[in-house]
Amino acid sequence: MTSALAGDSPTSKLTSADIPWNPKVRPHKTMGDWVADIIIVVMLASIVFAIIYPLWFVIIASFSNQGMVSQGQILFLPKGINFGGYEKLFADSRIWQGYANTILYSVVGTALNMIVTLPAAFALSRREWKSRRVLLFLLTFTMFFVGGLIPNYLLFKNLGILNTMWVFILPSAVNVYNLIIARSFFETSIPDELYDAAQIDGLTYFGHFFKIVLPLSSAIIAVVGLYYFVGHWNDFFTGLVYIRDSAKYPLQNVLRDILLANQTNAQQGNVNMANAAEQQQLADQIKYGVIIVSTLPLLVLYPFLQKYFNKGVMIGAVKG
Repeated sequence: MTSALAGDSPTSKLTSADIPWNPKVRPHKTMGDWVADIIIVVMLASIVFAIIYPLWFVIIASFSNQGMVSQGQILFLPKGINFGGYEKLFADSRIWQGYANTILYSVVGTALNMIVTLPAAFALSRREWKSRRVLLFLLTFTMFFVGGLIPNYLLFKNLGILNTMWVFILPSAVNVYNLIIARSFFETSIPDELYDAAQIDGLTYFGHFFKIVLPLSSAIIAVVGLYYFVGHWNDFFTGLVYIRDSAKYPLQNVLRDILLANQTNAQQGNVNMANAAEQQQLADQIKYGVIIVSTLPLLVLYPFLQKYFNKGVMIGAVKG
């Protein structure tokens, strides 16, 4: 590098150490740089702690002595370990039915979401379609103005999907927010020259979608798919309003029923002071256990998709 810069030009006196972007040379840091680095590290550590610690506390509280938890003796490590809350939770057969229902609704719902969203996003990304801005405006309009609960209830009733699994799937077949994210990705990440070359080779729009768009869009497919899956998994309101048969409840509603039942038992236990404290501690332990049981599958799934988020979310964040 030094020999390449040697000569009569003004840069002839430069060495590799003078080039700031040389990865082999560490830049000299002033006192201000060190102070700024320390402040940044402290801020980032604080943010990470604020995000991680609540989840860690819920985990250790779910199998710790609830008396110690309520007295503030549990901070970072579990104490008085017992799994009574989990034993009570998993002893209820409804929780397995809830898991099965939620998995069914989430898998089928996400599959339908992707089947509808991706082709629609591809069509809206094509500039030669003159009506796309009008349709996009109409779709965006529905993000801010909706019919409301009662009109939706009457609509679902007339469609005959009340108290069926389809009420979890069909009304949410497409999410406009996710549609716009996917459209922006297709529009900005795939060059038009690829479509032109494919057009010369005789591909139709279906060929463009299946042979160009889908193979090059794994990042946004993973991101949008996870958004939809998490939405279905956490869907509590639909089961609460539109489902009357408890056998069709998703996991969130089943956990709510179990939690309310144990809270009621704890309150009734106040009449008998002998077991009031024990019932209340069990109810509190179940409360923490419910959070873990409902979020654990997503926590397990997320690390496998995290690598796609760096690209997919940042590109999708630019909407228009």
